[in-house]
Amino acid sequence: MARPRPRRLAIWLAGAAAAVALLAVGGAFIYIHFISRPAPAPLGLKPGAPAATTPVPQTQPAASSGSVAGAWRVAAGSVVGYRVNEVLAGQQNVAVGRTPDVSGSMTIAGSTVTAAQFTVQMAAIRSAESQRDAQFNGRIMDTSAFPTGTLKLTGPIALAPLPADGVIKAYHAAGDLTLHGQTRPVTFALQAERTGTGIEVSGSIPIVFAKWGITNPSFPPFVTTQNHGELEFLVKFASG
Repeated sequence: MARPRPRRLAIWLAGAAAAVALLAVGGAFIYIHFISRPAPAPLGLKPGAPAATTPVPQTQPAASSGSVAGAWRVAAGSVVGYRVNEVLAGQQNVAVGRTPDVSGSMTIAGSTVTAAQFTVQMAAIRSAESQRDAQFNGRIMDTSAFPTGTLKLTGPIALAPLPADGVIKAYHAAGDLTLHGQTRPVTFALQAERTGTGIEVSGSIPIVFAKWGITNPSFPPFVTTQNHGELEFLVKFASG
């Protein structure tokens, strides 16, 4: 009768486990680098003129093509979404989800933004992965209970001196951001550009998930993320 060989069995089991782990890591590497599409670049403005490649200092006067005072509404081409760094089976990856389903308005008196408010339909945010979207709509953001995210300006933004069309200029803003049913104050940098048809604004807001009561997107042991991400936006405004 052959005697049991527990040592050999243990070695075989350890080797099998290592092979499974290697396949998981290799599979993730192949998926991220050869199958999955690369994450899109961060949202941002594209200079409308060569001179716009260097932001205009706040104290430097610039040529203006007319008044920007009045009511402005969010127009087609606007995009809002998230960007989160994740580790998928040991491989670094960037998760990005976006939606054009954003509405809102902005009021400018003279050369000062006096009011602005925006609403995003959270369930409309889509990434490149349906499984990630299911997690986002379910356990992470619970979009059935909290269908919208909102941002409301809480302080004025002085635009003067108004730059010429096609010139990108940097500003700072303060507002109340509501996500997952919780409202928190935020401050953030943004860039704005006057175009031939309106105004475009872009920027990002750092989001620490726990601050808004958002479940960490990690899905151990397969996916882990940092405890924070970014809300990024590119909003186009048309007069009226």
